[in-house]
Amino acid sequence: MVVVLLNARRHILLLLLAAFSCFSVRLSFGEDRITFSTPVKGSETLLSNNGIFRFGFFTPVNSTGHLRYVGIWYAKVPVQTVVWVANKDTPINNTYGVISISGKGNLVVKDGQNRHVWSTNVTASVSPNATWVQLMDNGNLVLQDNRDILWESFKHNYNTLLPRMNLMTNLKTGENLGLTSWKSYVDPSTGNYTVSLVPFPFPELLTKYNNVTKWRSGPWNGQVFIGLPDMDTLLNIDGLNLNNDNQGMVSLTYANDSFMYHITLDPNGAIYQRDWRPSMNDWRVGVRFPSTDCDSYSRCGPYGSCNPGEDPQCKCVKGFVPRNNTEWTAGNWMNGCVRRAPLRCQRLGNRSGNGGGKRDGFLKLEKMKVPVNVEPSQANKEACPKVCLDNCSCTAYAYDQGIGCMLWSGELVDMQSFLGSGIDLYIRLAHSELKTHSERVLIMITAPVLGVAFAATVCILIACWKFKKRPEPQENRSAEILLQRMEALTSGNEPTSNQANLKELPLFEFQVLATATDNFSLGNKLGQGGFGPVYKGVLSEGQEIAVKRLSRASGQGLDELLNEVVVISKLQHRNLVKLLGCCIEGEERLLVYEYMPKKSLDAYLFDPLKQKILDWRTRFNIMEGICRGLLYLHRDSRLKIIHRDLKASNILLDENLNPKISDFGLARVFQVNEDEANTIRVVGTYGYMSPEYAMEGLYSEKSDVFSLGVIFLQIISGRRNSHKEDNDLNLLAYAWKLWNEGEAASLADPIVFDECFEKEITKCVQIGLLCVQEVANDRPNVSTVIWMLTTENMKLPKPKQPAFIATSGVSEAESSGQSRQNVSINDVSLTAITGR
Repeated sequence: MVVVLLNARRHILLLLLAAFSCFSVRLSFGEDRITFSTPVKGSETLLSNNGIFRFGFFTPVNSTGHLRYVGIWYAKVPVQTVVWVANKDTPINNTYGVISISGKGNLVVKDGQNRHVWSTNVTASVSPNATWVQLMDNGNLVLQDNRDILWESFKHNYNTLLPRMNLMTNLKTGENLGLTSWKSYVDPSTGNYTVSLVPFPFPELLTKYNNVTKWRSGPWNGQVFIGLPDMDTLLNIDGLNLNNDNQGMVSLTYANDSFMYHITLDPNGAIYQRDWRPSMNDWRVGVRFPSTDCDSYSRCGPYGSCNPGEDPQCKCVKGFVPRNNTEWTAGNWMNGCVRRAPLRCQRLGNRSGNGGGKRDGFLKLEKMKVPVNVEPSQANKEACPKVCLDNCSCTAYAYDQGIGCMLWSGELVDMQSFLGSGIDLYIRLAHSELKTHSERVLIMITAPVLGVAFAATVCILIACWKFKKRPEPQENRSAEILLQRMEALTSGNEPTSNQANLKELPLFEFQVLATATDNFSLGNKLGQGGFGPVYKGVLSEGQEIAVKRLSRASGQGLDELLNEVVVISKLQHRNLVKLLGCCIEGEERLLVYEYMPKKSLDAYLFDPLKQKILDWRTRFNIMEGICRGLLYLHRDSRLKIIHRDLKASNILLDENLNPKISDFGLARVFQVNEDEANTIRVVGTYGYMSPEYAMEGLYSEKSDVFSLGVIFLQIISGRRNSHKEDNDLNLLAYAWKLWNEGEAASLADPIVFDECFEKEITKCVQIGLLCVQEVANDRPNVSTVIWMLTTENMKLPKPKQPAFIATSGVSEAESSGQSRQNVSINDVSLTAITGR
């Protein structure tokens, strides 16, 4: 009996020693490796050295089955984020599996019945004991021996591109490292979308659905892909680098200091760049392609141009008409447009000789996404148009500094009009199409001239007599001063193009504006602001305008007017009001804008009758539109602009109730590397001012974000900032009180509240409170606000106490000197506030 017990103890001891030996071997290699003797089984995982990535078996979140996959995912992220899958099309249908080194030195995956599911399938030149697999901190899974890397996941891309991975195409070897989407968000099997980098004639990214092109980036010019809505977008991706040997091999990589960063092709064919934000405990979306319907390949068909800011989005280029007018009118644009008049060489039988008729010309389209199927040319910028004109089959040309001369033949497909950056595209038209407008104008001018010759002669004589009495007309001196002051204010921002751009700004004559507004009659008065009165006008050609006339008693002068002219004349966005021109004659200072028929946001929010027009969906769209306009000012325009007077009365509404930010008299242009500025002259509207600006004169992007938060709360509630609730709380304090009581949705205007919107309303209140936090660094930037607004089921950070929460009895001035009997369309606040 004693012998049996001793033998049993000895046997147990040997087993423990063997187990400890295996454990020691595993520890000697570390938890980031698989060896021949240390496989990964069941729920075990590898963890990269610094704990960034894990490798092992996983089941997709929210999937209904029990399928198991082998993949790599972020270890420190609570939201399951898988970046690579091995057995994507051969899942294991049970809870047990093994990942190990095979007898031939390969990494293999087996199911519970010991069947091979997946393998690296390489030929190892050494014994299996000499190979191992290691999970790197950059997310790369590497099979190696003492001499070489035998296989790595970075050479077998799936749906995610991590920093230092390659998108690559090599026509000589047939190698193609692209991205392939998952079948769905819960099914990692091979999906329908792919992204690849094509080399000829210029490197370009293509997204395809079952091998049919759905999106293209446009050609690479050495710095960016010129077919993106904003060509600077990809420059925000750190270390972006494209290599091209011009012989069929092209590769694209990017390097980022943080590995918590990736680019993903999602199951719906969209490309997302995301980075992890610990403060939000979620992924932040940086860029997305395609970003609008207009980015869809050939959305408007041949010779059709798409503009996401217009309705309808598709229009035929000048000189072309719809191929099928019935389809086009119904919104089916895929068949595109056809020429209205044939080209000269087509009339001559495709000969480019000197036959009858005038030569074709070119129509210039600015800020365009260039069409597909570009052909390179060695011609320089000056010779490029001639090369195209001398070739009968050439239908368009363009020139980019990084690419050179580009030519197109045949139909022009996949064109888009951009608001920001883009390429000037020159489309070939028959001479008759180019001269149509000028001839019509000539006829319109010539006919009345014969009837008014005598009157014109008298006017000329009178003008000459007045000219002798006044050697230099005041308006000419004012115009010259205007250009000089504008150039001075913009120096350092765009020195090469200031003068040309500024001289293109229309300068209206005072008498023209007086006639348009019926001599600034009270019947045409739209409102009264700190700047002065605003009038509706109609120009002689029928265009409706809004005219801001500087009041001599307003305290504002030429500096504010010039500042607004300089800033807004350089901006183009669907959510910014458009400046048409200005007028400076004598003591008169006027600004001319596009007319907004719905006037300003405050005219609806704070009017008991008009409030009903703004349902919840409209209010939500207005909030998003304001954000997009503000994002353009802060990040997406060529200038970095801080508005400094964002408020409800400075948000104008077009006929479709789309918001447009106006009134840039107080705006300030920042240098690219400038984040904050200081002023001793604090101007603006108190109820919308951030505390750091009101008290210390500090302003930045976060100052505008504070104002944005106040507007959010006003839009949600339909109340002014000075609106008093119980205990004499202002709007911010009242919203904070409701939030802490778990009744945030109660802030909503009863007119728009509906239980189906309760969750969304609560989220918007939370975003508004995040924007009005007292410490500027706690507030989100505008791009984050947009992401919060448009992303469903995401967890937002909890807001901290708003600024000015203890301030009671503070009245809100919509603008300094504003008459409360009139609705302001473009009022400017210049209330000076002394910091305490």
